[in-house]
Amino acid sequence: MYWGTSRWSAMEIMEAYSVARQFNMIPPVCEQAEYHLFQREKVEVQLPELYHKIGVGAMTWSPLACGIISGKYGNGVPESSRASLKCYQWLKERIVSEEGRKQQNKLKDLSPIAERLGCTLPQLAVAWCLRNEGVSSVLLGSSTPEQLIENLGAIQASTRALV
Repeated sequence: MYWGTSRWSAMEIMEAYSVARQFNMIPPVCEQAEYHLFQREKVEVQLPELYHKIGVGAMTWSPLACGIISGKYGNGVPESSRASLKCYQWLKERIVSEEGRKQQNKLKDLSPIAERLGCTLPQLAVAWCLRNEGVSSVLLGSSTPEQLIENLGAIQASTRALV
């Protein structure tokens, strides 16, 4: 009954909305976009006009920046991690790059904030995504039940940030 887009530009979404309205069809209701502490441009700059003009919401993915915010890459790339796989060479390069080192330093600066809020850094990152007014939902990826429980703790963290 409803549909959305993934990785479309704001102009493409607006065009699809206009065509759907012109032919009395259902327009897109959401855009699936990467959104995390290090990837903010699209959700915070390009899409807000669409949130207000046509009601499109963001269904965001990768709130932990492909695991970078989880802390597992703080001391390099562990052999058992996704970034160690050949098909994820792009992620390994991102982690070991100068920008990757800067991101790790930024995460160290954010850790005391998470502690003050009584949550972990990954929970803070997911809660931060949830608190954006244009974000309708956050897609989480968990490899273990423990990771899922950790990620779901972000719901409590987002309500603590209100107080």
